[in-house]
Amino acid sequence: MADVMAPRDAWQTMVEGNRRFVAETPQHPHQDVARRHELASAQRPLATLFGCSDSRLAAEIIFDLGLGDLFVVRNAGQVTGESIMGSLEYAVDILNVPLIVVLGHDECGAVGAALQSVEPDAPLLPPSIWRQISPIVHTVRRLMNERREAGEAADDVTAWQVGRAHLRDTVDAILRSSEVISEAVAEGRLGIVGANYRLAEGTVVPEVVLGIAEETADR
Repeated sequence: MADVMAPRDAWQTMVEGNRRFVAETPQHPHQDVARRHELASAQRPLATLFGCSDSRLAAEIIFDLGLGDLFVVRNAGQVTGESIMGSLEYAVDILNVPLIVVLGHDECGAVGAALQSVEPDAPLLPPSIWRQISPIVHTVRRLMNERREAGEAADDVTAWQVGRAHLRDTVDAILRSSEVISEAVAEGRLGIVGANYRLAEGTVVPEVVLGIAEETADR
């Protein structure tokens, strides 16, 4: 791989790797001793992946990549915060990654906890867990209010709807929170893809695409 890839080429590399994973034809690149030695003094990842900590989202496996390919940042529910933003800015400003992938998934425990927390008889959560899921709770309440305003039942909001909305909110929050990242996107040096991982199929489906040609993003 070139030292600095174009955003669309980085995303295409990840799309192709996910296809191999789904098709059960992985190549397991960059997982040998030579690669380990090559990376001992420096790293040049092709992308940053900001995803949920869920054990079923092993980043390098689902994209069929290896050592040094991804700069991975994870927490429960892929929720932004100071340490997350510092890591993402480090990847963009210091490591010169051309792509950030924000990866959510179905059956997310953090999304489920956020939905349960708005129920009238919901038990109190430990403070740290509440702080972690509070941005997702905000998304839940917004979607419920939108349904009320449309004359629909607010309690019909589903986990899948919340997960998709939270994914978009997360991408928006990253851009609002960081001039480093928003300027890199505006200058064409950085692409951002918000995608959902479907656990049963193993497929990664883009929902939000910025700074990447549409024909490449849809592949």
